[in-house]
Amino acid sequence: MLKTRIIPTLLWKNFGLVKGIAFDSWRRVGPVLPAIKVYNSREVDELILVDIESTLKSFEPDYQSIKDFAEECFVPLTVGGGITNESQIQGLLSAGADKVTINSSSYINPKLLDIAAKKYGSQCIVASIDVQLVDKKYICMSHSGTKAQEKNLKDWVREVADRGVGEILITSIHNDGTMNGYDYNLLDEVVSSTDIPVIASGGAGTYEHMKIAIKNHGVSAVAAASMFHFTEQTPLEAKNYLSKHNISVRKSFF
Repeated sequence: MLKTRIIPTLLWKNFGLVKGIAFDSWRRVGPVLPAIKVYNSREVDELILVDIESTLKSFEPDYQSIKDFAEECFVPLTVGGGITNESQIQGLLSAGADKVTINSSSYINPKLLDIAAKKYGSQCIVASIDVQLVDKKYICMSHSGTKAQEKNLKDWVREVADRGVGEILITSIHNDGTMNGYDYNLLDEVVSSTDIPVIASGGAGTYEHMKIAIKNHGVSAVAAASMFHFTEQTPLEAKNYLSKHNISVRKSFF
């Protein structure tokens, strides 16, 4: 049985980490490297690092910084933000990223997913899908939640899976940063549309929220930012809690 992963999300902007609510009202968290070093000691399974400045301003990825981060990161590192072509994927993987996550460019040039999955392997490519709830309808969003895409959510999930990505990171923009829980209806729509692993993101505030997403809604991993940045809760305690509720995790001390 595959073990459930606990994945902190790090949002990187202007040389530091930030966290907002609904992709807005950004609050500074601190520098990147100390956060990575802390998570190294807290039994995380992976880290996701997204350069939101590159996403919004189409900057070239900062390969040297990624190299510096990767040298201090002792767990698999997924990097995203502003990826527009195959050479950038090559550059990030060469800098030390284990995976890349692609969102905005996949709408503009979906063949990039095919090319990347074929050249580097599906296990290296994560499709990121940000979703806003508007009038009870799920809208796929790009460019850090600023641009709506005319894609049916379920159809888009199926398409990115068919193009060869290894997993999907699904983020609820409307729940992001609230710590009120994931959008479980959204998770159901995505999980029911594909056989590849789904990472839940956007809204985690307690270990119980994670348990519900895994046991009741079938996700393979849970990502969180605010609950780890702004509360005393930790990834290791999350694993212990999940283990106590008969969820298989990679390591716990329960």
